[in-house]
Amino acid sequence: MSERTNILLITSDQQHWHTMGLLNPEIKTPNLDRLAKQGTMFTRGYCPNPTCTPTRASIVTGKYPSQHGAYSLGTKLMESEHTVGEDFMAAGYRTALVGKAHFQPLKGTEEFPSLEAYPKLQDLDFWRNYKEPFYGFEHIELARNHTDEAHVGQHYAIWLEEKGCTNWRDYYRPPTGNNNTQKRTWEIPEEYHYGTWIAERSCALLEQYKENDEPFFLWSSFFDPHPGYLVPRPWDTMYDPESLTVAQVTPGEHDKNPPHFQLTQTEKPDFSPWKSSGQGLHGLQSHLHDKDELAKDVAIYYGMVSLMDKQIGEIMDKLDALGMAENTLVVFSSDHGHFYGQHGLKAKGAFHYEDMVKVPFVVRQPGKVAAGKESTSLQSLVDLAPSFLSAADIAVPHGMTGEDQSPVWYGEQETVRDHVIVENHHDPLTLHVKTYVNERYKLTVYYGQDYGELFDLQDDPGEVNNLWNDAESRDLKMELTRKLLHAEMYKESLPMPRVNGA
Repeated sequence: MSERTNILLITSDQQHWHTMGLLNPEIKTPNLDRLAKQGTMFTRGYCPNPTCTPTRASIVTGKYPSQHGAYSLGTKLMESEHTVGEDFMAAGYRTALVGKAHFQPLKGTEEFPSLEAYPKLQDLDFWRNYKEPFYGFEHIELARNHTDEAHVGQHYAIWLEEKGCTNWRDYYRPPTGNNNTQKRTWEIPEEYHYGTWIAERSCALLEQYKENDEPFFLWSSFFDPHPGYLVPRPWDTMYDPESLTVAQVTPGEHDKNPPHFQLTQTEKPDFSPWKSSGQGLHGLQSHLHDKDELAKDVAIYYGMVSLMDKQIGEIMDKLDALGMAENTLVVFSSDHGHFYGQHGLKAKGAFHYEDMVKVPFVVRQPGKVAAGKESTSLQSLVDLAPSFLSAADIAVPHGMTGEDQSPVWYGEQETVRDHVIVENHHDPLTLHVKTYVNERYKLTVYYGQDYGELFDLQDDPGEVNNLWNDAESRDLKMELTRKLLHAEMYKESLPMPRVNGA
């Protein structure tokens, strides 16, 4: 096998950082635990934006959403943006993406067409014949649905038919609506689950790369545990809801928070002042819920994670069996976090608690990455592209603004970051949020607003005491605001070095 360093990126979708067995004894993830024991688990990994498209675009560009332009759901990563896959291809690597891309919206326009939109999404002949590179991936096998959403199609549907599952539409919601047809138990057999497809196709690509002695950059992009809460048997009964810990709101914790936090804890909140664009906004609804029902959802969420863990294990087993482990840098993470009762919240939204912006983050490469180590060194998903290139000894484009984390991963430095930035521009005017996080503190500011958040993550790890308006924290808030400004200045993209004085 080629001595060049291969890259295997494995991601989940909307996975809370705490849903690994090594961290949470209530959930079983033997393969992710094994991966962490064989490598280094970073307990302070963050997303650059707590929504899918912006973060996923940051992963492939090495830029922040405010820089690459795919700043929110419903936008697209412009095809003119440079991606890390292009650098790997130019260096002679094979590049592939299997699973979820979500670089483009479900609906396109004449000015901004989308390959991931209806009706092309379900034009299987189009995807059978699609051979062009896609954002730097020379080979793609895509799907777009979460659980039984009507958006099912693309390469996943082709695979289902090849497997003899000709009635695959029976397991999905009707295309004319988005009504729930299944609850918690997904009737689809595990052998036809999209995670099974991702694992099988990823393993096949690894075999191909081994046989042809080709270096590779492979992204295995899983859809779970993104809600709806739905998983096939027997994973739907793996966890007893009554035995699980379900987080709850701390009485009074939102009294000092911005108004959209407070409104989530009311029965019929009016969020119309926040919707300047007329588009729907994640999280802006009542989050009141029945604890027992939420416990049932958490049991399914954990089941989804455990099923995905099994599927990830199959990929890791194949990599090891092919003798490619030592030459392959493996990174596992998620695009952003998830609420299942924490702070009284559900799913996601513009609430930059650790539950939402922190992600699981594991790095493995036997003989190069320390095994069994746990690190608090700050990581960001925007760092993946430059770090992958550096690990493969490929020049990092000047325009990438993420940090090269490879010296940290390989134990040459303790850290390369003293802060991370999380952006969230879900509405043009009312939900334009930036969060600055350092070793101890977290500051969140809102465009055009006097309110915000300031948490001491050391003394208040549960983030229940917002110090934004605390008189004794005034100087601290000013200092962190200054640091946020400096961080914003620091991360400006410089596409070329200064080569002359004039």
